[in-house]
Amino acid sequence: MEDLISAAAAQFESLLREQLARQERMEKGAARKDFASAGTITIGLIDGDGIGPIIMREARRVLAKLLEEEIASGWVVLREIEGLTLENREAKGQAVPDEVLTAIRGCDVLLKGPTTTPKGGTLESANVALRRELDLYANVRPVAVPEEGIDWIFFRENTEGEYALGSRGIEIPGKLCMDFKVTTDAGTRRIARTAFEYARANGKTNVAIVTKANIMKKTDGSFSRIAREVAADYPEIEVEDWYVDIMSANLVNPAVRSKFQVFLLPNLYGDIITDEAAQLQGGVGTAGSANIGDSCAMFEAIHGSAPRKIANGEGEYANPASIIKAAELLLRHVCMADKADKLAAAMRVCTETERRVVVTGHRDGATCAAFGDYLLEKL
Repeated sequence: MEDLISAAAAQFESLLREQLARQERMEKGAARKDFASAGTITIGLIDGDGIGPIIMREARRVLAKLLEEEIASGWVVLREIEGLTLENREAKGQAVPDEVLTAIRGCDVLLKGPTTTPKGGTLESANVALRRELDLYANVRPVAVPEEGIDWIFFRENTEGEYALGSRGIEIPGKLCMDFKVTTDAGTRRIARTAFEYARANGKTNVAIVTKANIMKKTDGSFSRIAREVAADYPEIEVEDWYVDIMSANLVNPAVRSKFQVFLLPNLYGDIITDEAAQLQGGVGTAGSANIGDSCAMFEAIHGSAPRKIANGEGEYANPASIIKAAELLLRHVCMADKADKLAAAMRVCTETERRVVVTGHRDGATCAAFGDYLLEKL
């Protein structure tokens, strides 16, 4: 037993030193890529697992249509990246195989289908690994239900919390298991700054900081305190602290939910809360997600690879709206707002006003490809 305790202590020391080194790197900062003056923009396309290749097929068609002239001129390059599949990751024993990560680093932005993470074992989530390796610290997820007065945008810290070290915990067999959660000063300041800058630039007047600081006093307590320090630079914005449990209730409370605008959350709470918010919009299949760093960004659906849907033979009925909305976020990020507006307008016609082709996710609805045809017609 003493040997196990000593090994656990040594492992914790290693993690502590690693995270302190990471904090020091973040303190130095990094130059942000300016797409407005960029030469060639390389967009990496990654299929993923399960329904990933099915919904990504429609996203490719949409991007090829919208960016036809830019691709022809060589300004935009669509680059296929293969190998980020469960089978290849398990065979290599790596969340992101080395050759795949090298190809990804050669791109400016990524549009990525969902990837499967096996339960148990030691294979880390590909998403978590990519967010860490590319330092994609801001997970940005918009949710809108205009008829309910809902216009929300969530800023989830993307590289810390439970997810950063969640696959590197300690186990004393037959006795206990312990995972770790990390909150750094620099990591919290940069996601808070990103949220408040967005609020100021877009005329938002309310930012809700969501934690469980009454229980997680060190980590969540620091997140709340640091976010408040950043908020002092934005006196025109109302700032509120909420606990994640009551905020979960608030999102489904019609009496109060329309007052919320911008949310600032640590990693795990942001993951859970944004899935709940997406359900109010029409389901996780309707929501896109941005993972933004200073030098790279990755855009994806917020849902997983839907293995049950594949097993049931309903993969071709998957809703591509999520990945198409992610493509819209990508276009805005690379300073192509006109293209993004065109896509958003066509999506509104297809999913709200006209709704001639309706995807339900099952055989009683249209196929993914049929919806893609419909959207291309409207574009």
